Amino acid sequence: MSFVDTEEQAALRKAVSEFGKKYGGEYFLKKARAGEQLTELWQEAGKLGYLGVNLPEEYGGGGAGMTELAIVFEELSAAGSALLMMVVSPAINGTIISRFGTEEQKQRWLPGLATGEKTLAFAITEPDAGSNSHKITTTARKDGSDWVISGQKVFISGVDIADAVLVVARTEDAKSGNLKPVLFLMPTDSPGLSKTKIEMDLLLPEKQWQLFFDDVRLPADALVGEEDAAIAQLFAGLNPERIMAAAGAVGTGRFALNKAVEYAKTRQVFKTPIGAHQAIAHPLSEIYVEIELAKLMLRKAAYLYDEGKDWESAEAANIAKYAAGEASIKAVDQAIQTHGGNGLTAEYGLGAMASTVRLNRIAPVSREMILNFVSQHSLGLPKSY
Repeated sequence: MSFVDTEEQAALRKAVSEFGKKYGGEYFLKKARAGEQLTELWQEAGKLGYLGVNLPEEYGGGGAGMTELAIVFEELSAAGSALLMMVVSPAINGTIISRFGTEEQKQRWLPGLATGEKTLAFAITEPDAGSNSHKITTTARKDGSDWVISGQKVFISGVDIADAVLVVARTEDAKSGNLKPVLFLMPTDSPGLSKTKIEMDLLLPEKQWQLFFDDVRLPADALVGEEDAAIAQLFAGLNPERIMAAAGAVGTGRFALNKAVEYAKTRQVFKTPIGAHQAIAHPLSEIYVEIELAKLMLRKAAYLYDEGKDWESAEAANIAKYAAGEASIKAVDQAIQTHGGNGLTAEYGLGAMASTVRLNRIAPVSREMILNFVSQHSLGLPKSY
């Protein structure tokens, strides 16, 4: 494992950084405030091959790994134009289909995911289960060669722009006990699938939805992976989700920190730049340290995942997500404080980030559940839940 980018990774990082700045934070906020998607950015990123760098070459991807996809997401986030559906479509869905899908499923979905011409959503969270995925009640029962899905999901991103949803369910004969997930690709126009928009106090282009499955009938080939594969194939997608969440948080932290530093260099009070004062300089320096530390754990998590070490990467991915989330929140808060009143104006765009960045403590896994994971698996303490 290297602590620095390879030549190819450095070139990718530079290219994506320059590409992201072409759009930037102003583009992101303009689209979000208008309730519009980042369509132009998504399409161009797909044409340039950035959305599918982790997908197999034989299906139109870049043939690289989560390390490279995380670089793309981090740099777009650092430019102020994070593409949330990168976490869901190529990272979660692309990974699961690549590892467990049939040849037909790979041919049908992966080339489109790589170019951005197709988008997949992911549905696991339920209103009554919350963080306890073992208690999900969305049920799949067999009817001849078909599957019939019943249940509901909540806080599902981007369903309105997705071609299909990867739904996590349990079989009819496994409604209790530990979760043995079954995964289905459900087209968003499936009869019996309905959605309700969840109004959020977040300024994001991507919307959140509650889904209802009223006996949605799917053919046998909608099943992804094995019916009795237990939890391994689900976590093949959840570890990349945490890695990408960490990458996005690192990038967001960098974006906020850079804005604060530039302002501190140029804003003068009492005839000197405010950045000369330790009350400004030291908090920003601390945040830089914390972001750099989070980046190291992010790199470790991505490296372990790309090496096929799923369990080892789980610990690192959770820690990276925790560290990056905390650092990003501190970065945005200090950036606002550094700007003073300007930090809350629409012109600077930092105030809008104050609520949005809180997502990094909550989704896709809360900081409390990460600490539960660490206490139980890393420290060997008794399980409390």
